Amino acid sequence: MPFFKNISPEQPSDIELVTAFKKSSDIKYVSNLYQRYMELVYGVCLKYFKDSEQSKDAVMDIFEELCRKLNLYEVTNFKSWLHVLAKNYCLMQLRSPKNIKSIEFNPIFMQFEQESHLEEEHLEKEENYARMEYCINKLAEEQKQTIRLFYLQHKCYNDIVLVTGYEWSKIRSHIQNGRRNLKKCMEDAINELRSKRSETR
Repeated sequence: MPFFKNISPEQPSDIELVTAFKKSSDIKYVSNLYQRYMELVYGVCLKYFKDSEQSKDAVMDIFEELCRKLNLYEVTNFKSWLHVLAKNYCLMQLRSPKNIKSIEFNPIFMQFEQESHLEEEHLEKEENYARMEYCINKLAEEQKQTIRLFYLQHKCYNDIVLVTGYEWSKIRSHIQNGRRNLKKCMEDAINELRSKRSETR
């Protein structure tokens, strides 16, 4: 899994990055620091969730939680502190009645099948695919690129950074907003189609 980045001796230490973030509130310091231990966090998440995609999403959620909590604590050993943070996050999610991935992207491709014979189903799937392409193209450029790379080309976050040049810390936001807007566009299109069909009956 291409999360991990090597740490060269010339790079600032963990505690230096923590201090820099607390002084400036600049998220780039946390992003730099977190990328050193994404493999560790992913391993913790995979241990608890037993699902690679759910664990990848959790890695990004933990990053957001890290940004909120780092200013609240005196951290002298970042790696150990992050390990505990990740473990606690996973346990809290497992105890929650809601599943982390309650909204799945993939069913968008299939959820609009009608109860009809196979030929009609095949035609409708093609129409839904065309509708999905139309809705993707209506997204903002950042959302469109990240949605295509993450869901259709199965790229990880680091790969998306390399391809797009977007900030690593912004990619999750683009994906979440893009997924929400895409789902709404698809649902609106389906509702409009159903409305037109009902008018012709």
